[in-house]
Parts: sequence; structure tokens; C-alpha cells
Amino acid sequence: MHRDRRTRIIATLGPASNTFEMIKKLSDAGADVFRLNMSHGTHSEAAELYNTVREVEKSTGRPIGILADLQGPKLRIGTFKDDAVIIENGQTFILDCDKSPGSKDRVELPHPEIYQAVEPKTELLLNDGKVRLHIDKVEENRITTTVVVGGELSARKGVNVPSAILPMAALTVKDKKDLNFALDLGVDWVALSFVQRAEDVQEARDIICGRASVMAKIEKPSAVHDIDEIIAVSDGVMVARGDMGVEMPMELVPAKQKKIIRHARRAGIPSVVATQMMESMITQPVPTRAEVSDVANAVFDGADAIMLSAESAAGDFPEEAVASMSRVAITIEAEPSYKRMLGKDNATPEATTADAISAAAKQVSATIEAKAIVTYTGSGSTAIRASRERPETPLLVLTPNIGTARRLALVWGLNCVYSQDAVNFQDMIDKACNICHEYGYASINDRIVIMAGMPFGTPGKTNVLRISRVQDYHINI
Repeated sequence: MHRDRRTRIIATLGPASNTFEMIKKLSDAGADVFRLNMSHGTHSEAAELYNTVREVEKSTGRPIGILADLQGPKLRIGTFKDDAVIIENGQTFILDCDKSPGSKDRVELPHPEIYQAVEPKTELLLNDGKVRLHIDKVEENRITTTVVVGGELSARKGVNVPSAILPMAALTVKDKKDLNFALDLGVDWVALSFVQRAEDVQEARDIICGRASVMAKIEKPSAVHDIDEIIAVSDGVMVARGDMGVEMPMELVPAKQKKIIRHARRAGIPSVVATQMMESMITQPVPTRAEVSDVANAVFDGADAIMLSAESAAGDFPEEAVASMSRVAITIEAEPSYKRMLGKDNATPEATTADAISAAAKQVSATIEAKAIVTYTGSGSTAIRASRERPETPLLVLTPNIGTARRLALVWGLNCVYSQDAVNFQDMIDKACNICHEYGYASINDRIVIMAGMPFGTPGKTNVLRISRVQDYHINI
């Protein structure tokens, strides 16, 4: 039922993976969380996917997380008289507010916020960075540029503004509609696209009001610069390397990935690495060697989860992509160097009872060779603290809240069981021992470490560390 692999896998759903049979195969192959991409499809299609995942969850008995990924503000140029134009290096190219179709010399840019934010001697990027424009002059409704890297340009291509913080909200009108729909569905995580600053995350949190966890997608240079402020108001962060590789030089992305993961772990929130991890598997049954190395490096970096996008949503080999990613993660986690890498980035425990007990549980379990660390949690905070320590001992989470179990499916090493909370101290021991035995974590006479809070059912009260030996009478309760 539960994973030996600690690093979690997120699989995006789409036309290639919209049936019960395929979603079940993806879950069996290793997918722990499923992503609904709100940029594509209708609300009714998203609702059908959500309900199908919940049916798969019932059939597996394993809590499955669902993440709704909001589109965010999309900046695009207007249209052209012809299907496409070729703009050449060194020529002048103008972006303006004229709604008429463009030519090889100009095109509409219908975003007033860009005119307000950009300055001469900076760059605009079009078509995923394939076309680069040097800004020479900025007027109220007109930007004059020199083409640095030209090429073909067609209608409605995207615009990136790497050097500026745009005066615009992270949530568009579409995003707010999608967000309210996703919250009514009951999704566990909401991912915010094109976050620029902490205030963007806070705006979403005010709308969500605790109904889902909030993940900030880090893809703009301003977000990387303010990463600690963003982490402080987020429940998780995603290293969204697609737009990040457009907004900044691509050679900087690997170092930024490591930085974001490291800062997230120290703050005690999960991190996700996404975009083009196994891109070739959209059309091929096996990944490239470079893609395997990319996935391996994300695991070595200590990411909580790694994500598949088009590979599982629209590719020809969705099941194989998940299985390949899972095999890579399992192999890397067995490497001695992986354990050494995790030990280097251990966060210093805060001066709280919960942090002290989480750190102690890791040390005690290693010393006595315990078979499992069992964590009782209602909100999930105790389990996330235990995960942050990255113990070698398996982590088993018992929670009376199915929403918590689903949300924690994204967090490193946490295997969640939906179970009634303990009613007293002996019941705490009996339940932990019984479930460890039932799920194959421990045999008779094996020892386990238990973390809990008393009085039971009180959030944020982790104050008990207990060593117990599994006995016959535990199994017969």
C-alpha cells in the first residue's frame, strides 16, 4: 500500500490520462499526487478528473493528493496581417497599443502594466525567449526596441519581462473563478503561477482561508530574490523551470533550484521540481540519459517531490514515464552519497517542544534501529517537522483527518494512514504498533518510535516521544 520511495511524484492529468484505468496505472506505477492544469480544459472536465482520482483512491486504500495549478497572468502580443512574420537581428521593432494586425515592423502589446514597468536598456522576450528585444525608448503607449535575436513570430505569442516587477495581481479574473471552483471541488493544494512577491501569495491565502494548502511557483527573478519572504507565507514552493529558464539565463537555473529547495527545507515546507523532467517520453518509451540525470539531481538536492507535465498528460507513454521516474528516485535514495547530502542540509531545530522531539525521534530511531517512526497528527504540522529531519527510518503518519492525509501525500517520506485519533496513552501505543504490523513496517518484538501530542486531538501540541516494542497483544486489539 505504501511507498519505499521517499521522494514523491506528481503526475499531470490530461487527454492521455483521463480514465479510471490509466489513473489507476499511474498510481500503481508511483504517482502520489495528481495535478489538474487549470490552463487547459473545462471545469466539467476537471471535476470528472477529480472524481475519478477519488475513485482510484478508494480502490488503492492510499490517500492521494490533488493539486490545482492556476494559469496566472498570461502576457501576449496581438495578431499579424499574415500568419507569421520574420524579424531580423538589428532591425527596429515596435510594440504599441494599436489594435490593428501587426507587420514585420510592429505588433500590438495590449498590456498597459508593461509600459509602466519597463525601462530603456532592458530586454523584452517573446515566444518563450526565442526572440529577444533590447528596449531603446519607452513612451506611454509605445515601446521602441532593437532586435537582438530575431526569428519567426506569430500571433498571440507570450511576452516575458525578466527585469521588472509588473504592477499586476498574480490572480486574474479567470484564476479567481478557477480557484473558487477548485476549492469547491475539494482540492488539497493550489499552485499560484508567476508569483512576484509575498503579497501575491497572501492575496490567494486570504481567498482560500485554509481550505487548501498554497504552493508558490517560483519562475520569475523577483521571486527568487525574495524567496525567503515568499516561503514565509507559503505552504510549499515549486521550482517552475520552464519560465524561469526564459526569465533568467538558463545556466543560472540549476543553482537557483538548489537554493530554493535548501531554503524551503530549512523553513520546513515542501518543495517541488517541475518542467521537462522527462520531456522526451512524450513520444519515446524511455528517457534520455540527460533526463535521468536531471531527475537524479533533483532527488539529490532533497526535493520533496518531482513532477511530470505533458509526459503524463498528453504523452504516448504516461505509465512508463511515472515508472521511470520512480525507478530513478528509488535508485538514488539507496546511494550512500544521497544520505550524506541530506545530512548536510539539516535544519537547526527551533527552540520548541515539537522541533526538539522531531530531532530526537530521528536520533533515537537510528540508535535503537527502530523499524518506524509513527507520528500522530491532526493538522499535519508534526509530520512535516518529522519529514524535515530526513530520517533513514520510515515515517508512518496516523491522522483522523482525510484532508491532512491527502495533503501530506506530497511531502518527503510521509506514508499516511487515515485512522481515528488515540483516546488515551495506551490506545496511542496499541494503534501505532498494530498499524505498523498491519502495513508491514514491523514484526513482533521490533521496536518503533512514537511521536504524539497530549492532550490528544489538540493541534500543535507535540510533546510525547515513546519507544515501544510490538507485542502479540497489540495485534489482537
